[in-house]
Amino acid sequence: MIITGDDVQGIQDLKRFLGQHFEMKDLGPLSYFLGLEVSSSSDGCYLTQAKYTSDLISRAGITDSKIVDTPIEYNNRLNTHDGEPLPDATLYRQLVGSLVYLTITRPDISYAVHIAYFDADWAGDPTDRRSTIGYCFLLGDSLISWRSKKQSVVARSSTEAEYRALADTTAELLWLRWLLQDLGIDCSTAVLIQCDNQSAIQIAHNDVFHERTKHIEIDCHFVRHHLLQGTLQLHSVSS
Repeated sequence: MIITGDDVQGIQDLKRFLGQHFEMKDLGPLSYFLGLEVSSSSDGCYLTQAKYTSDLISRAGITDSKIVDTPIEYNNRLNTHDGEPLPDATLYRQLVGSLVYLTITRPDISYAVHIAYFDADWAGDPTDRRSTIGYCFLLGDSLISWRSKKQSVVARSSTEAEYRALADTTAELLWLRWLLQDLGIDCSTAVLIQCDNQSAIQIAHNDVFHERTKHIEIDCHFVRHHLLQGTLQLHSVSS
């Protein structure tokens, strides 16, 4: 159990209360918890997973392997038929889950873990032709939310893939705004969302593209509503 706060006396009272009702041991200042190494300084708290990473490499049996850069090679295409199946499927699932957990302190490896692209590709999976999307949110210089996933439907165009990604990003944005408001952080100004697809931006600002957007009508109305409400702003950037 981790107990934290700025009320030192309150923390002491809580520990005393718990000690009277449960068998427990005070381990002192937090230094390690569930694979996370914690260190504190006057600048704040720092999280690392050095030991967790070392144990993961040993469990995978690649301690002597050559070090390579991440993310993985640009335009590298992987599919379910590449390579030979691993002899231990359970170990493979454990390693993948451990890599996902490692992204807590190393969000930069999310690309390699999920095999994804930053915004949205189109029909990138050669097996089922579904597109992969990804988003990230910055609060100041800090990355606070990120995700990459494969879309649940097959997009008929790159614009559709991008717009569905925009709808997912908008949904995450709303949740983050509510969370930050609960934490007392002002979120009254519109959040800037950068997009590299001009057609997706035009659809969001124009409600007359019925023939092109009728099959993604719900996403169109959802994004457009919050755009008009001033929740977000769309800004075009180069790919």
